[in-house]
Amino acid sequence: MNFELLEKITQIPAAPGYEKQLTSFLKHHFDKKGISSETDRMGNLTVTLGNGDPVVMSAAHVDEISLISTHVDKEGFVKFSTLGGFDPRTLYTQCVNLHTKEGSIPGVIGGMPAHILTDEEKSKAPKIENLYIDCGLPADEVQRLIPNGTLITQDRPCRKIGNNITSKALDNRVSVYMLAEAVERLAKVEALPCTFHAVFSVQEEVGIRGARVAAQRIQPDIGIALDITLAADTPGVEEARKITLLGQGTAIKIMDRSVIATEPLVTFMEDVAKENDVAYQREVLTAGGTDTSGMQYLAGLASHVTCISTPTRYVHSSVEMCNGDDIDNGISLLEHTITAINRYSMDG
Repeated sequence: MNFELLEKITQIPAAPGYEKQLTSFLKHHFDKKGISSETDRMGNLTVTLGNGDPVVMSAAHVDEISLISTHVDKEGFVKFSTLGGFDPRTLYTQCVNLHTKEGSIPGVIGGMPAHILTDEEKSKAPKIENLYIDCGLPADEVQRLIPNGTLITQDRPCRKIGNNITSKALDNRVSVYMLAEAVERLAKVEALPCTFHAVFSVQEEVGIRGARVAAQRIQPDIGIALDITLAADTPGVEEARKITLLGQGTAIKIMDRSVIATEPLVTFMEDVAKENDVAYQREVLTAGGTDTSGMQYLAGLASHVTCISTPTRYVHSSVEMCNGDDIDNGISLLEHTITAINRYSMDG
């Protein structure tokens, strides 16, 4: 694993709608490799390789769940709303960065101290509206620096823990890293058996917006998203609710709440995995959604779709965790799928 690249990708802030800093980094990364890319009006960055049928689109969203300021009170505490889905329990006492015109300002998320809560209050999860950000600055300075609409991202480093990686924004920076690595490998293939569009999509966390725009433009025959999925393989979770297991291989999506994957494509990718000794598991998720759906029923062609999903613990928190072998298996599965895609029949 190129940990240095993954680390850089996780630490660049990219709130939904404000992803340019990260897509610019990726464009520069590809430029250095001699790989051309282009950005559309929505902000999606696309690398296109090969020139033939079928047309295949892979999408990995670059945005991360974030916060946005809504008010600064007279004491200088910052109130905020969410961009993407948060469990308020994961926010209390977390470190954040507020991205102002004068640079990044650190802050911590506070709330009512447990010592003064009633027993009834202690039994309830905190609510977003009862939390605030403390920047440690005088109120007049906070009011000057942080107008309503200031973007806020979580502040947590990318670290190796045993055989695993933990960081903020592994949803979905681990997939951004994987797609970037796959692009480098596929760019070296002399004659790809397809036209391959690698899309680093925007605004997934607020409604799968970027992938829909890219899919309408590309009109893919086949769509393969890259995203994370739940690895609820932790104490207290019954077997039937674990979804995937960390370290047991990349996952091939069967369904989530937004999509039912195309069964022949799932079978084809399972066969490719077996042929190339790629460890995999099947993902059946009864909640959530990814760019997969954005490539299926809004492309105008009823594309065949699935997703290469990376098992992840502690999803939508600042300490998301993935396994290094699962990451490598996901890259290999995408690479081998694309190089063998001429064997896939769109007729099922």
